[in-house]
Amino acid sequence: MYVTEHIRKKSTILKSALFIVFLIASVSLYAQTDKKFIRKGNREYEKNKYPESEISYRKAIDKNKQSPDAVFNTGDALYKQNKFEDAGKQFIESTGQTDNKLKKSDGLYNLGNSLLKANKFPESIDAYKNSLKLNPRNAEAKYNLAYAADQLKKQQEQQKNKQGKDKQDNKDNEKNKNKDQNKDQKDQNDKNKDQQNKKNDQNKNQDQQQQQQGQQISKEDAQRLLNSLANDEKNVQERVKLAKAVKAKVRAEKNW
Repeated sequence: MYVTEHIRKKSTILKSALFIVFLIASVSLYAQTDKKFIRKGNREYEKNKYPESEISYRKAIDKNKQSPDAVFNTGDALYKQNKFEDAGKQFIESTGQTDNKLKKSDGLYNLGNSLLKANKFPESIDAYKNSLKLNPRNAEAKYNLAYAADQLKKQQEQQKNKQGKDKQDNKDNEKNKNKDQNKDQKDQNDKNKDQQNKKNDQNKNQDQQQQQQGQQISKEDAQRLLNSLANDEKNVQERVKLAKAVKAKVRAEKNW
């Protein structure tokens, strides 16, 4: 009985050992597959085949999602394709997958470069500063930090100048607007004045016409007036003749 139990225990121990060995071998093979795609991606990267290297690195991530090297290298491949925002996300993710200060510093440094390329100067400055905290000897990070700070200063000056120009343009536009409004008002006043003068001229012409009409007489009235004058003249002539006849008669009577 003791012998049987001993054999059974020995058999159980052997099976457990075999399982552990198999598990270690599987993990090792899995890691080798992960490294295989990383190495393939590195070869493609060195040949400037950045889209192909990105695919290889992503395959490595599929095999091992916690591979900071595969994630970091994917960011490099994206950066070379000018996909700076996507590259920055990979660099941030890689820094969270490692405790190695130098690797974290490199991830933050590359993040700063991605932000710098995207003209996000304040954010890139923060990334470079955090990178230097982990690796103060990174001369490139120091240089890029100074460059980003200089670019930020220029950007702020440009924005300030643009705001001043916009303010002056708004002022000029308002001035021109008032000038146009004054001109429009003057034109309207001149137009109203012309219309009033035209109306006054029309009224004056109407008054003159009415006066002329008042001074004019009808044809019948004119004929009656002429007839009256003619009758008056005839009466005057008759009175003159009569006066002459009376004088002659009186004179004759006096002479006789």
